[in-house]
Amino acid sequence: MKNAFLKEAETKKALADFILSTDRLSMGNHCSKFEVSFSTKQQRSNAVLFNSGGSANLAMLQALINLGRLNTGDPVAYSALTWSTNTMPIIQMGLEPIALDCELDTLNVSSQKVKERYEEVPFKALFITNVLGFTADIDQIKKFCNENNILLLEDNCESLGTVLPQGRTGNFGIASTFSFYVAHHMSTIEGGMVCTNDKELADMLKIVRANGWDRNLDKKKQDELRETHRISDFESNYTFYDLGYNLRPTEITGFLGNYQLQFLDHTIDLREKNYLEIERAISENDDFHNLDHAHILKLSTFAVPVICKTKELRQHYLNRFDSSGIETRPMIAGNMQRQPYYTKYVKQLFELSNTDLIHSNGFYCGNYPELSTDDIALIISCLEK
Repeated sequence: MKNAFLKEAETKKALADFILSTDRLSMGNHCSKFEVSFSTKQQRSNAVLFNSGGSANLAMLQALINLGRLNTGDPVAYSALTWSTNTMPIIQMGLEPIALDCELDTLNVSSQKVKERYEEVPFKALFITNVLGFTADIDQIKKFCNENNILLLEDNCESLGTVLPQGRTGNFGIASTFSFYVAHHMSTIEGGMVCTNDKELADMLKIVRANGWDRNLDKKKQDELRETHRISDFESNYTFYDLGYNLRPTEITGFLGNYQLQFLDHTIDLREKNYLEIERAISENDDFHNLDHAHILKLSTFAVPVICKTKELRQHYLNRFDSSGIETRPMIAGNMQRQPYYTKYVKQLFELSNTDLIHSNGFYCGNYPELSTDDIALIISCLEK
């Protein structure tokens, strides 16, 4: 990213004015307002704001355990091409991680990959990552999960704004997580969200977020808990009903979320436009694998993914980008099973041929609204044969 925010100067001035004028910076009305406005934008009935996307992942799994929908030892499948904070909570909570391979042409887990692994190791939940703005046949994955009583969860941190004929990514599972880190689709510096249509889960997420307290629940739910546990109003100040953490955001997060949300649609449009222009160079070069997004109505890309045919070709193109002053990154974390921490805690490993190829041959560069015509031309020049 060139800047921390879209319309950086305007946003920083608004933030400075807010900080100077507000009498509260701990979580309050601005956070609540952002939850309502974001859930409306995402078209889900509930949104719960956290201090980071990683915290949102952690809280989502903890809430499901608190509700008894997951239990210690349950196998939880996940997209192996993902980020550490998707996998680590599975391990930390004593669940059994089951890695799933992706498809080369979408970067994402398909229903076929899900079915194949389920036949081998039946799993209780599936935590799928919608990778870099793309997705596979997630509607069919949802259908399979419904038929087999599998809890479908989505990490939509990289695909906010992607739309399929069947709906928005992030709306196929019982819950989905989002991140508002600086380089993501919209920035609150740090910040994350869980969206769900499940009121019971949303209430538990609020309990998990705030140490196990009930203080962010509506009065009806508070009264229900206090009556069940015979807690007086005085005692309720320091009563903890279930396992939780301190994962609360600040009012700065809420303010920035509300302010940046007004630019989100424009941001997504620019990202899609940039990507489609750069993609032409990739599709015309047989050194690369092509990606399929014909099934996607709105492609809200997080970055420009590049999959080379060989390791040597990747190094060749990485050198080109580096000499042109363009930053690159590995394709997310590659095959999560090949990360140093993973085999310390997980003994069951799976063959993941496509994810391994991406791990060895893939990379990406940034795609953000401030890319200029010259910037895009330079990226294209690095991708030409």
